[in-house]
Amino acid sequence: MKFYGNQEDDLPLDDLPPNDLPPNNLPPDDWSIDYFEERIKYAQTNMGTRTAFFYGTLMAQEVLYNVIFGTSTVSRYNVQTVTQKPAILHDHKRSRVKYADYPGVIPQKGHSVRGTYVTGLTDGDIYRLDMFEGSQYELQTVRVRLLESEGDEATGEGNVEGEEVETQTYIWTDSLERLEDKEWDYAAFRSEKLALWSGGEPEGWDDEEKPEESIDPTGGRFGNGQIAQDLSKEHEKLKQQEGNEGEPLKSAV
Repeated sequence: MKFYGNQEDDLPLDDLPPNDLPPNNLPPDDWSIDYFEERIKYAQTNMGTRTAFFYGTLMAQEVLYNVIFGTSTVSRYNVQTVTQKPAILHDHKRSRVKYADYPGVIPQKGHSVRGTYVTGLTDGDIYRLDMFEGSQYELQTVRVRLLESEGDEATGEGNVEGEEVETQTYIWTDSLERLEDKEWDYAAFRSEKLALWSGGEPEGWDDEEKPEESIDPTGGRFGNGQIAQDLSKEHEKLKQQEGNEGEPLKSAV
């Protein structure tokens, strides 16, 4: 049996010291809580070293987990070892992508973007995130400030900035004409669009002008979209191989 955590790309039970293994004849549901606590500690000491700054749909833990783990929920079968902290990226501007649920960020003096700084990512996680972002974005190195206290999201008033760290983020490299001169609203995304992006049903468009029916607001990241299919295939490779001993992984988006 393989026990999936945030490793490169799975964390076999065989890697644990023999004394930490549960009895072979005991089904997973009967394993003790102490065993899983030890399992989590082991995973945390072997977590990935990659980091990233997310400013759009991936700010939602449900979406991030879907992309890197294949499931939006936390369970004892998929030990999460990533951490998320509020952060701000200066001299960059975030804008809504036309007819889409997600934003794009480009360098621009005098603007700032608030998002999340994520640690504990593996090379495999970044590979899946590259797939998710697609050809519209390029992973670039940036410096962000961690926020010790979060102020007003629109104005930044009340933000208390702390340590500056180097990380990477996905910069918009597609046509600038596809970006609206309008800020992307994370709160609105969570309330109106998150169900679709985390595997639920779409809420429908609330914009004054609806896009053509042929336009997918997820950019192929949901349903039968090409990105969703590619991610689904990738997660198939990570599934456990022995029946239903672990939780089945859901589709990526």
